[in-house]
Amino acid sequence: MERAVEGFCGGVIPYGPFYKHVVEYWEESRRRPEKVLFLEYEELCREPKEQVRRLASFLRKPFGLDEDNGDAEVEKVLWRSSLNRLKELEVNKSDEGLELAPIIPKSSFFRKGTVGGWKNYLTPQMAHRIDLLTEQKLQGTGLSLDDF
Repeated sequence: MERAVEGFCGGVIPYGPFYKHVVEYWEESRRRPEKVLFLEYEELCREPKEQVRRLASFLRKPFGLDEDNGDAEVEKVLWRSSLNRLKELEVNKSDEGLELAPIIPKSSFFRKGTVGGWKNYLTPQMAHRIDLLTEQKLQGTGLSLDDF
């Protein structure tokens, strides 16, 4: 894990630099909120129904006005997109088809799905190093550690 933290802090991670990616999407969501929706995992976990409704509205596919029907539709979306359901799908159980991205096995995308799960993997020193880097990279963007 120490090596992974070194790579992360050095910007050497699969699919490009994390902070640059996050900040660019954050800034674009502020410039063009009708085109870019910035969702935070913590918000999705804290308020799943509200965030699914927000996403549907953004996509111009709001749920029905009838509260009973709308709630049933929201629940269906939440079930279909739940981590427990997705990780049990056959397509996600095998690494077949990873020829285009063989670096990361599919199973690594499905851990416990809880906010703060990183505490099970990082030492306090690693977390502190990432916190300092995060504060530095987000400085002046309007985003902060408190947002995550």
